This record gives sequence, structure tokens and C-alpha cells, in this order.
Amino acid sequence: MALWATACGGPRYSGSVYDDGALHFRTGPVPPTWRAIEADGTLLAFHDDQAPATVAVNGRCGVDGDDVPLPSLTQHLFLQFTDRRQTSQEEVSLDGRAALRTELVGKLDGVPKHFLVYVLKKDGCVYDFWRIADPNAGDAAPFESFVKGFATEG
Repeated sequence: MALWATACGGPRYSGSVYDDGALHFRTGPVPPTWRAIEADGTLLAFHDDQAPATVAVNGRCGVDGDDVPLPSLTQHLFLQFTDRRQTSQEEVSLDGRAALRTELVGKLDGVPKHFLVYVLKKDGCVYDFWRIADPNAGDAAPFESFVKGFATEG
């Protein structure tokens, strides 16, 4: 299980609870095959060595949470990818709110990838959950469990 703690009041993640002073939330379980990594523009990031896949969580408040619909927020996430083909998209419930779950295949720097993304708006904040994997990567169930355990706190 990943365990982060940052001195001087910076972001902290206990393996299930994230707190950076502005955002405070819990996640579902972090599988033992996931190891914490640093990734620009994310609150949390992991690499699943078994799948192989990269998992990331981002959150931002007061920027675009109120007036931008979930499909537009989702589409914006994929602007840098080429040869995009959406394979599914559905509205689901996450932490008592509507969220958009999207799967697509596309290329990142010319390399084919499978993307599974959830986008949630809650209390003026937008949360993005990513799983980026090779098109034939292993089971996404651990990622789904991680996301479905999400809840804001405080």
C-alpha cells in the first residue's frame, strides 16, 4: 500500500485518505501491485506493475466546476491524444453525484493506449480519475474499486 506524508503541512495520503489543506477525500483500496509515482498535474499517481497501467487522480476547485458540463470536461482531457475512438460512455453515481465514465483508445506520442476515465463535479470542485494502459493490459477492476471508494470529507 502506498503511504505518503509530507512535512511542513503539504499534501498527505495515508493509503485511503488524501488531505492537502484544500481538498480532503478518501479513495477505495490501493492494491499492493500499485506503487506511488510522481506525475505532473496530479494529486495522486500510481503505476500498476502487474497490468501494466498508470493511475492518476486530479482535483481542482473554483475553476470550471459550476458551468461546464461533464462531457465537455471529459473531452478536454483527451485533446492531446491522437486517433481517439470512444468505446463507451455512461453516467454513473459517484459519492452521491452524477459522474461520467468514459473508455476510449487513442495514441499518446504515437503509442496506442486504453483510457478509462471518471469525471466528477462536487461542491465547486472537479475530480478526474485516470487509468492509462496498453490496449491489452490486465483487469481494470482494481481501478474501478479505487474510484468507487471515493468520497469527499470535511
